[in-house]
Amino acid sequence: MRMSRRPLSAVLALLASPVPLLLASPPAFSDAGMWTFHDFPRELVKGRYGADLSPAWLERVRTATARLSNCTASFVSPDGLMLTNHHCAQGCLDEHSSPEHNLLHSGFLARTRDEELKCGTQVADVLMGLEEVTAAVQAAIRGLDARSANDTRKKTLTQLEQTCEQQSRRGRYGPLKCESVDLYQGGQYWLYKYRRYQDVRLVFAPERDIAAFGGDPDNFQFPRWCLDMSVLRAYTGDGKPAATPAYLRIRPEGPQAGEVVFVSGHPGTTDRLLSVAELETLRNVGLPRWLLRAAELRGRYIEFGKTGAEASRIVEDPLNYLENAIKVRRKQLDALLDDRLLKAKRLEEEALRARVAADPQLAAAIGEPWSDIARAELREQELYLPYTFLEQGAGFNSHLFTYARTLLRAAAERTKPSTDRLREYRDTALSRLAQRTTAPVPVYPALEKLTLSFGLERMREWLGPDAPIVRALLTSDSPDTLAARLVDGSELADPALRRGLWDGGAARIDASHDPMIELARSVDGEARAVRKSYEDEVEAPVQAASEKIARARFSAYGTSLPPDATFTLRLNFGTVQGWKEDGREIEPFTRLARLFERATGEEPFRIPGSWLALRAQLDPQTPFNLSTSNDIVGGNSGSPLIDAQGRLVGLMFDGNIHSIAGSYWYDPQLNRAVAVDPAVMLEALRKVYKADGLLSELGLH
Repeated sequence: MRMSRRPLSAVLALLASPVPLLLASPPAFSDAGMWTFHDFPRELVKGRYGADLSPAWLERVRTATARLSNCTASFVSPDGLMLTNHHCAQGCLDEHSSPEHNLLHSGFLARTRDEELKCGTQVADVLMGLEEVTAAVQAAIRGLDARSANDTRKKTLTQLEQTCEQQSRRGRYGPLKCESVDLYQGGQYWLYKYRRYQDVRLVFAPERDIAAFGGDPDNFQFPRWCLDMSVLRAYTGDGKPAATPAYLRIRPEGPQAGEVVFVSGHPGTTDRLLSVAELETLRNVGLPRWLLRAAELRGRYIEFGKTGAEASRIVEDPLNYLENAIKVRRKQLDALLDDRLLKAKRLEEEALRARVAADPQLAAAIGEPWSDIARAELREQELYLPYTFLEQGAGFNSHLFTYARTLLRAAAERTKPSTDRLREYRDTALSRLAQRTTAPVPVYPALEKLTLSFGLERMREWLGPDAPIVRALLTSDSPDTLAARLVDGSELADPALRRGLWDGGAARIDASHDPMIELARSVDGEARAVRKSYEDEVEAPVQAASEKIARARFSAYGTSLPPDATFTLRLNFGTVQGWKEDGREIEPFTRLARLFERATGEEPFRIPGSWLALRAQLDPQTPFNLSTSNDIVGGNSGSPLIDAQGRLVGLMFDGNIHSIAGSYWYDPQLNRAVAVDPAVMLEALRKVYKADGLLSELGLH
C-alpha cells in the first residue's frame, strides 16, 4: 500500500556486523543521516573533519539547490542554468521525441537559448525560508481522538499553507509556494517556503548509451562509467532566464580520495524511524505483493518493446523506471528478511520503551503507542488489496484514467472550502496539479491498452471475480476488450481538451461522456469509501501513535538523530572513499580508458559513435565516476556533490547495491553513493559535443 510507510498525506549487502546499540543513547550512526538545514550538526562536522560550514555557506548552498518534480538539480550559472542527471530529464527528452527523431538516443544540445526545449511537467522549487509550526498543529489537535485529530491536522496544515502563501506576496521574495513538512513521524511540523519556476527548459543531454552505459545490469553497481548528466534552465513567468546569483562554481578537477564532501538534495523517503510492526507489514505484505505485480508488468513491457522500433522507443522510459524500482524494492525486501535488521530494530524499540517506562509522567502521557500501531497494521493488511487497486489506481493503470480521475475529483473538490478537500486538491496544490494534467505530454494508445488491461486482470485476480467492482466492469467484457474500448473511445489524450475540462469545472465534467471519465465516475464512490476507511482506521491511529513515539524519542535523544527523508531539502556529509567487498578493495575512482575496454557494441554496453570517433583525442586517465560515503536515496538523483569551499565536485546519480538497505539503516562499511566526476563532464563537453557556449556560461571555456 505504502512503499514508504508514511501517512497517505505525506505520500520508497547488508551489515558486515550487527548494528551497535546503546540503551542510554541513540542508535549509532557513522557519517550517516540526511540532516535538515535548520538542524545541521555544524560542530560535529567541524570537529571530525575540520570543515567550518558558516551560516553564509549553508544559505548559499540551500538557495543553489533546486527540487525538480522527480529529482534534484543545482544552479551552476547566474542565469538559471541547472545541472542534474540525464535520467531526471528523460521524460522531457521523450516528450520532444518522435519516431523519426529519438532524443533519448541522439542526445540534444541547444546552441542558443531560442533552441532550448520546454519540459511540460517539470518545475524547479528553491527553498527560500522555513518556519516551524509544531505548536500550532499540536494546539489544534489537543484533546481530540485519533480520527478527529487526523482530520483536524490536515485542515490546520492546509490553512497554514494558505496563510503562508498569502503573506508571502508581501515578502522580500514575492509569491512563494508553501508546503507543510512532517518530520520525526509527526514530532515536528514545518512550513517550507519555495520559489517555484514552472518554466523549465532542456539545454543539453548526451546520448542515452553513454548516460546510462551498462543499463540495468550495472544499475546500483560500482565501478561505473555513466555520463548521467543533463543541463536545464529555469525561466521566470515572463520568459526570462531566472537570476540565480547563489550558484555553485564547478571545480574542474573534481575531488581527491579521502576528501570531505557534502550532498545537498531532496532524498525521497527513508523508513529508519518506523516501528517493528510497520516494518513487518512492509516485509510480509507490501513489498512481496508489489514485486509480484511489477515483475509481470516488466515482462509485458519487454515483449511489447520487441514488436517494433517505435514500440521499443515508447516503452523505454517506463521500462527503465520499472526496472530500477524492482531492483530497489527487491533489495529492500532482502534487508527486511535479514534477521539482524529486525533484531536490531526490536532492540532499539525495547530500549526506547524501557526509557518511557522509567519515566512515570511520560509513560502516563503517551500510553502504549507501539501496541496501537500493531493493531492498525492488522487493519491495514485487510484493506491492502481494495485500497491498492481502487484508490491507488493499480486496477486502472493508465495515463488516461489518471487524467480522468484528476479532472473528475478536481471539479468536485474545488466546490468545497480548501480545508475540507482531499489534501491533494487544496488551493496551494492546484496550480501544479493543473500543469501536470494539461501539459502536452504524448499518450501512446498501444501502451495504454497494455497497462490498463494488465491492471484490470490483476484486480480481477486479487480481488476475485465476484468482487462487486470486478463484476460491474467485467460482466460482458474481458480486460483486453474493455481496455481497448476505453482507450480507443477516449479523447483525453488531447491536452487542449483536458485544459477545457479543467477550466470548465463541475458543469463541464458532468456533461462529459468520455468513457474514461465515465469509468472514473463509476468507481469513485467505492474508491473514496476505501480511502476513508484507510484514513480513519490506519492512518489516524498510526499518526497519533507515531507522534507519541516521537515525543518519547525527543525526550531521550532530542534532535541528535536526523529525521527520515521526506523529499525535502537535506544536507549530508561523507568522504570520497571506496570499500572492501569479498576481500577486494574497491577503489573510489574509475577512469575513461576502462569505458572502452568494457564496451561490447551491443546495448547496454554500447558506446555512441560520437565518442568512438574521437577516442584518440580523449584523455584515457580522465576520472569518470566516483564513490563516497554520503548517505543518499532516490530523490537525491541530480544532487550536487560539494567541497568544503562550496564548489561543485560531482553529480550524484546512484548508489551501490548496499545503499538500497539505507531505507532502513546505514552501514558505514558498505553503503556508498556514486557520482559523475566533473572532469569527465568537461572532457565530454569540450571534445565530444563541442558545447563552447555552454562551457563559456559555466566559466570553463
